[in-house]
Amino acid sequence: MEPLFWLLLPVAALSGWLIARQSGPRSRRATAEDPLRGQYFQGLNYLLNEQPDKAIEVFTRMVEVDSDTAETHLALGNLFRRRGEVERAIRIHQNLIARPSLSRDQRTYALLALGEDYLRAGLLDRAENLFEEVVELNVHVELALGHLLDIYQQEKEWDRAIQAASRLEGRTGRPMAPMIAQFYCEQVEHAIKTGEPNQARNLLKRALTADPDCVRASILQGRLEQGVGNYKQALRAYQRVRYQDVEYLPEVLGPMGECYAALGRQEDFVSYLQSVQHEYDGVSLILMLAEQVRQREGDAAGIRYLTEQLSRRPSVRGLNRLIELNLSADPDASGHELHVLAGLFSELLRDKPVYRCGRCGFTGRTLHWHCPSCRNWASVKPIHGVEGE
Repeated sequence: MEPLFWLLLPVAALSGWLIARQSGPRSRRATAEDPLRGQYFQGLNYLLNEQPDKAIEVFTRMVEVDSDTAETHLALGNLFRRRGEVERAIRIHQNLIARPSLSRDQRTYALLALGEDYLRAGLLDRAENLFEEVVELNVHVELALGHLLDIYQQEKEWDRAIQAASRLEGRTGRPMAPMIAQFYCEQVEHAIKTGEPNQARNLLKRALTADPDCVRASILQGRLEQGVGNYKQALRAYQRVRYQDVEYLPEVLGPMGECYAALGRQEDFVSYLQSVQHEYDGVSLILMLAEQVRQREGDAAGIRYLTEQLSRRPSVRGLNRLIELNLSADPDASGHELHVLAGLFSELLRDKPVYRCGRCGFTGRTLHWHCPSCRNWASVKPIHGVEGE
């Protein structure tokens, strides 16, 4: 029998208790003929015959709203919402709020439940007003703030999201700094797009103050400074990623190489790459070193270096690059088979995901700082393994 049966059992039990209370010491004959008692058994019959919709209708009609039955109506409304019948949930919770007999706690919980109905229905403005009212009443504040935080993120109201997250941290003790830093980074992205670099820099300081380990803030700072020719400042920002979360190192290796080249410090770049080899064994680092060897010592040296590295750490991306280098070094002598292999590897890598969310497993070819699936922040990272890093 479906789980709804078990959810309705408390409703049926409460309805039976109400009948007993309202019947009082009347005779057995009178009780048996009581319309309320008849409706109760009708509801039970629907329930036992696995007709929960009809049972819900009967129990809803039976139970009048007062302080004793408010919890039952709240449970029914929440049940409707979970089943996707949001309009029915809204009607029940609106009816509850209109009753003057409810206690303060019951009314606040009904406001919270109605806000959740509106949120489920996509009526964000109405939901927001109700959750703000709940926060002002200072009851169920943590739940209301959590919902407000969700709404502000959906509406991209980052200042209000920062305020809600800070209040939530103050009440629950749950660390919200990493999320707050992401909200600042969202504002940084907007400031850069609208041509406000000074505003972007101020926001980046706030992001890194909130969370010194915010990789996204370092990458954004590096891009901002690199874009205006401040290569030393850009390098300092990119280099922080190594210590914040080395798994994101592939995101900055290319830009770092450009900054070192602009400063005429290619040898320093090679030294940096070699210094991180014991911390990061991803193929992006190997490919970058192989390219540096090729540029300095020629194609043959680059091929030898990459072949040696791939024998220790196999990689589809690395093998594809090795084929490309061989074709580039001697296109006439490479043979038809190598060209076929190059095409096969390119086709294989074309649709392979590059990033994966460590929380829900979502994969894609674009780095999302806010996972499109589970909506978690900074949980999407480069994939490791033979087909990834």
